[in-house]
Amino acid sequence: MNSIEDLIRTYIAQNILFSSNGFPYPDDASFLENGIVDSMNVLEIVMFVEEKFGIKVEDAEIIPENFDSVTQLASYIRKKQTLMLNQ
Repeated sequence: MNSIEDLIRTYIAQNILFSSNGFPYPDDASFLENGIVDSMNVLEIVMFVEEKFGIKVEDAEIIPENFDSVTQLASYIRKKQTLMLNQ
């Protein structure tokens, strides 16, 4: 089974970077500072997260602290999954 980080890396490599060589950055690399994604790509990532992980992303949660690296995004997804399990 692929980890959340693996799924994020694969999605970005295939759908945003159009790379067949995988995601070439460290997991803590800033998407915005490194030019990995732009504002439109952030919306694509939000849709990916909602569809792949069954999470509802609120507008107020679309902030760099949640969506600016593989590590931050995986952490955000895990927090949302935990909240869903505890409801």
